[in-house]
Amino acid sequence: MNFDALFQDQLDTLKSEGNYRYFAELERKAGKFPRASNHVDGEKRDVTVWCSNDYLGMGQNPLVIDAMCEAVKRTGTGAGGTRNISGTNHDHLLLEAELADLHGKEAALLFTSGYVSNWAALSCLGSRLEDCVILSDEGNHASMIEGIRHSRAKKVIWKHNDWRDLEAKLAALPANVPKIVAFESVYSMDGDICPMREIVEVAEKYGAMTYLDEVHAVGMYGPRGGGVSEREGLADRITLIEGTLGKAFGVVGGYITGSAALCDFIRSFASGFIFTTALPPAVAAAARASIVHLKQSSTEREKQQEQVAKLRDLLDRAGIPHLHNTSHIIPVMIKDPVKTRMLADYLMNEWDIYVQPINYPTVPKGTERLRFTPSPLHTDKDLAYLVDALSHLWKQCAVSHAVA
Repeated sequence: MNFDALFQDQLDTLKSEGNYRYFAELERKAGKFPRASNHVDGEKRDVTVWCSNDYLGMGQNPLVIDAMCEAVKRTGTGAGGTRNISGTNHDHLLLEAELADLHGKEAALLFTSGYVSNWAALSCLGSRLEDCVILSDEGNHASMIEGIRHSRAKKVIWKHNDWRDLEAKLAALPANVPKIVAFESVYSMDGDICPMREIVEVAEKYGAMTYLDEVHAVGMYGPRGGGVSEREGLADRITLIEGTLGKAFGVVGGYITGSAALCDFIRSFASGFIFTTALPPAVAAAARASIVHLKQSSTEREKQQEQVAKLRDLLDRAGIPHLHNTSHIIPVMIKDPVKTRMLADYLMNEWDIYVQPINYPTVPKGTERLRFTPSPLHTDKDLAYLVDALSHLWKQCAVSHAVA
């Protein structure tokens, strides 16, 4: 059997639908974010990155860079193995203590990515708690969906951000079964924020555990960057808060926080923790430096929010359709995969603006978009240049100015 032919057939279909992903070859420039070098045909050119999840530019922060370099010189480059064999390092424990403090929890547990932390924690909870039912927001991330699926627990889907539908689903379940309500604070594609207080109160009413994904909110919201749960004063009422080190904190890795018993339970039974090589200590040291800084400094958050508001205003003035939300994520709606890819290519090739098109299956068909994430390091000149480019291309490509 010609397996390559089978692979190629499906790839060709993906391309014909406009959903094939092309990756730009970029080289980030330390200290110059959001600038990067784009490598094309042996040549390099400078571009401005507009779709990074390094939301605050902390991956370029000198404090974070220095912490990583110091730790490499002190400990070397690798962790030495899984945490269970030879990979638990002092820097891991320091970081876990910092994360527990960030969310006001007893303990925290590190993973190699936010995807792995969701997959491992949810699959472990759902499989180890007898007769467990996981109630999942229909907009939840693929990592949460995979974790729930792998757990083989009963799954109940509730309408996106609809706490009344959640209550109806909870009320229909037997009172004596373990129930987990899984949801996110900031949803990464539409940028909408959940009605957290209502969700928590409904979960408490029915004795359900709350599992909150704060990956797009940690570092970004709350007086110390603890996320939406900190901003709303609800962190102490949420059973498990999951987050990432790879977005606003500017490094890589994932984590969960909760009670000491909960974190020890996941540590002891989750295969995604037990059998995975640990994060390098230098990564942990850099992440800790980033978290410590953002606990004390609101400058980055305030400037980022200011630039987000300015870009939204400029887009409105230019008649460029974008989804209105209260977060830092600005989705500009195209609603056609081919046009989305074409606009992204035009922006890159003619304007030196890099933004990755967002197509199916990341978003539903018919909701294709360009997703912009202004940082505190994007200047007012950058904002004006972006909107000028979009305005020119909107007329050139005859894209609708209406948002549905």
